[in-house]
Amino acid sequence: MSGHGSSSEKGVNTSLICQESYACGGSEEAAFECDECRSLQCVRCELELHSQERLKNHERVQIGPGHVPYCDNCKGGNGDSGKRHRAVVRCQNCKVNLCQDCQKRTHSGGNKKKHQLTSYPPPPKPAGVNSAQTSAPPAVQNADDTKSQHAKLLERVSSFLLVDENEEMQIKDEASFLKKLNCNPDQLLKVVSIFGNTGEGKSHTLNHTFFMGREVFKTSPTQESCTVGVWTAFDPIHKVVVIDTEGLLGNSSKQGQRTRLLLKVLAISDLIIYRTHADRLHDDLFKFLGDASEAYLRHFTKELKATTARCGLDVPLSTLGPAVVIFHETVHTKLLGSDKSSESVDRLLLERFKKVSRFPEAFSSVQYWGTQTLNPPTDFCGLQNKLEQLLDNNATRSPRTPVVIFKALQALSERFNGEIAEELVAHSCFFPDEYFTCSSICLSCGSGCKNSMNHLGEGLCHEAKHRCRYSAQYDNRIYTCKACYEGGNEVIVVPKTSASSDSPWMGLAKYAWSGYVIECPTCGVIYRSRQYWYGNQDPVDTVVRTEIQHVWPGSNGFLKDNSNAAQRLLDGVNLVAQSVSELSVKPAKAVTSWLTDQIAPAYWKPNSLILVCHKCHTVFQDNDTKHHCRACGEGFCDGCSSKSAPVPERGWGLAPVRVNVKYPLFFLEEEEGGNLARKVGEAVTNTIGVVVTAIDIPLGLVKDAARPAYWVPDQDILSCHNCQRDFTAKLSKHHCRACGQGVCDDCSPERRPVPSRGWDHPVRVCTSCNQKPGEL
Repeated sequence: MSGHGSSSEKGVNTSLICQESYACGGSEEAAFECDECRSLQCVRCELELHSQERLKNHERVQIGPGHVPYCDNCKGGNGDSGKRHRAVVRCQNCKVNLCQDCQKRTHSGGNKKKHQLTSYPPPPKPAGVNSAQTSAPPAVQNADDTKSQHAKLLERVSSFLLVDENEEMQIKDEASFLKKLNCNPDQLLKVVSIFGNTGEGKSHTLNHTFFMGREVFKTSPTQESCTVGVWTAFDPIHKVVVIDTEGLLGNSSKQGQRTRLLLKVLAISDLIIYRTHADRLHDDLFKFLGDASEAYLRHFTKELKATTARCGLDVPLSTLGPAVVIFHETVHTKLLGSDKSSESVDRLLLERFKKVSRFPEAFSSVQYWGTQTLNPPTDFCGLQNKLEQLLDNNATRSPRTPVVIFKALQALSERFNGEIAEELVAHSCFFPDEYFTCSSICLSCGSGCKNSMNHLGEGLCHEAKHRCRYSAQYDNRIYTCKACYEGGNEVIVVPKTSASSDSPWMGLAKYAWSGYVIECPTCGVIYRSRQYWYGNQDPVDTVVRTEIQHVWPGSNGFLKDNSNAAQRLLDGVNLVAQSVSELSVKPAKAVTSWLTDQIAPAYWKPNSLILVCHKCHTVFQDNDTKHHCRACGEGFCDGCSSKSAPVPERGWGLAPVRVNVKYPLFFLEEEEGGNLARKVGEAVTNTIGVVVTAIDIPLGLVKDAARPAYWVPDQDILSCHNCQRDFTAKLSKHHCRACGQGVCDDCSPERRPVPSRGWDHPVRVCTSCNQKPGEL
């Protein structure tokens, strides 16, 4: 970090700056010229140098008004056998004095041809020579010609709004960007941007540094900020895209968004100017640059690398951040480092960063240029020279085409956008993480997502810095197969109504008596809940491992137990009843008979074969109920099976169950595996009860009791989630089995299995979920 300057360079004598830098650091005006040292020296340098014994006899002269120094190029022996010539011009860009020959040799071609040259007064005219016989020095003519050419190039330059105060790109494509810049699409360019507090004269600085004072960027003496958003112009002389930004510390209702916009501009810049017009450098300057450096490395490096890959650049945009020039203008105070000759400006800047606990690691360099304005106007020549030197350096930041510049800004704008909840942001720094990270909050534990904004578009899931906690409301546990885990694999398993090998009807029947199923893709069915009888161990203790996961807004949630079992059963029964109705068979009786046959023990007579009562031989009609004796398994009518007695030998325990009227006369042997009868009996009772209720009673009466936890409550559903139509008495509301949102008939015409929610048979899904690829 280096650089220094002074605004005392005005008129002819402005070029006479100390060339020794022995005591002053090269910042003070020259007062002596030493012929033997062959340099201009300020009072301090001349005194300290020539106080040494070996230098005290040097011949030196005091500089007076109109003094013309020697040429810096030929003073060391170059030229005519070491003859030293007086200078005729001074190059304000190179900061060197040149004689006529050296000026022609070094500044007549290439980039230096465009350098700004200031002429020294011509030598006195010999006696007898009139003014008509003299002409203007060639350097003056060249300087005038160059200035005229530059002015002509800048005639058509104008600025345009690139990004507004809401972070929205105002230029929509590369073609429009090229048209606005009015430059060749193959031209390699660099980007210079300016930052600083509002009212510091940023636009004025750019106008005088790059555009010869033309008001390319609007300036105003009023209190209101004249730059809102990001404005851009093309400098055809230096081949630079110049960006003017909105000032810091302005009055804005969206200060967070506008501050974030500054970092996007900084990220695509090769060189940034931090403009400050104050007698002293304030801590805010160093805090801003330090926070910008940290945010650049944390949030923008990855995105810029991706942009580099897409655009095919050889040198990544993110190898190093931009170079920084702190342009400091004072009036009453000395410039940084001018009163501490023993300390470099670099060290002083580093100390200031360290003082506020900030480190500008992302920047390729941080340099200082100061100017003291005792009498306006401000001198921008030194700053211009400093910027040109940095722009000529391609070691760390290479020039690139306008399209690449546009795509880089566009990529950052697409990734980092959206409103910022200012009340949630702790303003301990200029660029808090909340400006750039995903705003999603875990519904269970409240942790924020640590990924960058809009990461879902790249297929990256939400991630949190901390582990989650269990919430009964969201039931955010996931199960993994313990056997697979011990074998080195992590396989997630989801409890569901039936195994994959079961048909929908058979699965429903099994679910009625054996509960939900946990099936591993590798190990098969590893657990059945058997929720209707005792003695079953919890799966967590036997076959699965549990892990608590975060619940993010908009996610499908979790299905980690049979909490939606009732609704799944009602949906399944409704499917069966619908299928039976299509066969023109009375639903309740047909379903009851079918389910009973499917789960009946071996000794029970199938319903399809029971045509008459086994005792009284009464013929069964369609509406008649058939009953099985738990002892013999034959079919009876109500009257012939009105007795109840314990049937322990069939596995029914000591509780009385239905038997035929002659049961006490029978003594049956206990069937092997007698507990099966208990299971079957319980299954038949519960199955028939649920089936009859589900078919004979409207589903709406039991929906509240059966609703899964992830469903949006009916009272909260006022309009269709998809088409936004308000629900009325004529417009029914339904729940999508995949997302749980309330939708209308028109927005849920399709039926699909939703295995992740436990529905293996086709159920109602909304149009949005139905369009998702793959399995729901």
